[in-house]
Amino acid sequence: MSSRILAAVAWPYANGPRHIGHVSGFGVPSDVFARYQRMVGNDVLMVSGTDEHGTAIQVQADKEGLTPQQTADKYHRVIAEDLQALGCSYDLYTRTTTLNHRAVVQEMFRTLHDNGYVVAQTEMGAISPSTGRTLPDRYIEGTCPHCGYEGARGDQCDNCGRQLDPVDLINPRSKINGETPDFVETEHFFLDLPALAGALGEWLATRTDWRPNVMKFSLNLLKELRPRAITRDLEWGVPIPLEGWEDAAMKRIYVWFDAVIGYLSASVEWARRSGDPEAWKLWWQDSDAKAYYFMGKDNITFHSVIWPAILLGANGQGDRGGRGSAFSPLNLPTEVVSSEYLTMSGSKLASSRGHVIYVRDFLRDFGPDSLRYFIAVAGPENQDSDFTWDEFVRRNNYELANEWGNLVNRSISMAHKNVGAIPAAGELTDADREVLAASAAAFDVVGELWGRCRFKQATGEAMRVVGLANKYISDSEPWKLKDDPARRDTVLHVALQVVQDCNTLLTPLLPHAAQKVFEALGGEGVWAAQPELREVSEDGAPDYLVLQGDYVNQQATWASRPLDVGRPLVKPTPLFAKLDDTLGQTGPEWAPIA
Repeated sequence: MSSRILAAVAWPYANGPRHIGHVSGFGVPSDVFARYQRMVGNDVLMVSGTDEHGTAIQVQADKEGLTPQQTADKYHRVIAEDLQALGCSYDLYTRTTTLNHRAVVQEMFRTLHDNGYVVAQTEMGAISPSTGRTLPDRYIEGTCPHCGYEGARGDQCDNCGRQLDPVDLINPRSKINGETPDFVETEHFFLDLPALAGALGEWLATRTDWRPNVMKFSLNLLKELRPRAITRDLEWGVPIPLEGWEDAAMKRIYVWFDAVIGYLSASVEWARRSGDPEAWKLWWQDSDAKAYYFMGKDNITFHSVIWPAILLGANGQGDRGGRGSAFSPLNLPTEVVSSEYLTMSGSKLASSRGHVIYVRDFLRDFGPDSLRYFIAVAGPENQDSDFTWDEFVRRNNYELANEWGNLVNRSISMAHKNVGAIPAAGELTDADREVLAASAAAFDVVGELWGRCRFKQATGEAMRVVGLANKYISDSEPWKLKDDPARRDTVLHVALQVVQDCNTLLTPLLPHAAQKVFEALGGEGVWAAQPELREVSEDGAPDYLVLQGDYVNQQATWASRPLDVGRPLVKPTPLFAKLDDTLGQTGPEWAPIA
């Protein structure tokens, strides 16, 4: 029986192009997971979009001489194009400036307010002395008052995990221009997290299989919950849907609150675009459905504590009870799949700090699957990992090109040269049966690892079978069997069967290469579907770009399929290009090694 799987992917911010550190946290892991789940026959809904509100967009707009809307439009397109090129198979990748998103956010806000979980309070807000604008919490850095970490942000300390407010920081400074912010008293609406702590704690106690880093962060935060502001003094964002506040020119719902609700609003939009406006309920209200959230570790707080608190409050399940929203009952996360940081020479990849490799530049020169592979085998799945050009070149040349690419090329080339088609197998030897058994057994092992988001182990197991196949060919020496064509054809048949199996095992990770291997083995049609950029409309608003795709009709399934004997073959082309070893010492021109 198939399961319904929601893959909820963190929303990249629309203040610039994304770098490979971003997609190592949310883009590649979520897509590998979603592709595998589709292959085993589960009903997957993978949603996200561009996060387009807040002060950071205004700051970038000022830099470029654009309006905030123009800035959001510009970078939404850039990000969507990059994710499409990377092969991220969204059922819907949308944006937070849609009327649909606004309506969903405002409904959730009103419900929380009516239930007593959103309350008005005054606080000390950070203001830029030079512009008079509110500074978002994440644009303020300083020293953590609890652990002394000097790079703490205005919303939390990544070192000790504690929730902070900008006024708490020692020696606070603006990340925009380094100035010391002014703090002025202002009235805002707060999410009353302490009133949700009881229900939240009971729910967290059921999350026994979460990743240790996620659970540690969550439990630490639970101990010190306090009301958290969900509005800000700014002009770019979702209006506050309460009488007396809707027309306030400088009061908007804070970007972090509206962004997490995007998972729900994107699902609602997807359902409407699919022709069945109620379809989203199958993933959000069915208690048997599972929801997996993908992000980098700096977003754990919002997905393991704050978003579940919002859902509990909107369901009327907090300590004060209350009514359910128009969307209730809403499922809480099944798992929060968080990655650590991808660094360069020990420094976090960050465009604001000059440590950056943009996705678009990388894909242009090296293609999507080499990046996807590196993230899986050497990325920050469980701990921070350092990106180096030397390691990238080594992985590409010795694993993708020499191991996997060579196995595909020489197997198909020999079969094409000697037979012209997929040969039939004769009597099998113990060596034949052994490699075939290892290949067939890998489906259970690798599949279980893909399903548990253990990407490094899954890739390693698949590549282990690739290694066994290469050894089998070297030991069998089919090129010496001209005088024994029956045995030669048997060896080649076995080799091609394992190639086809390994291609299936690696399809979630290497979908572009998988399509090429499928075609090289004589397959026709779409094996691994790719996302498409589409222009869509919304009543009362300009058209905009989304990512969608037809994944239901792809042929990729999670099973070992027998070869179609006699299917014609053509001489294959190299699957992965080998890179010049000097690249590992110099880097490319656009990202040279200092």
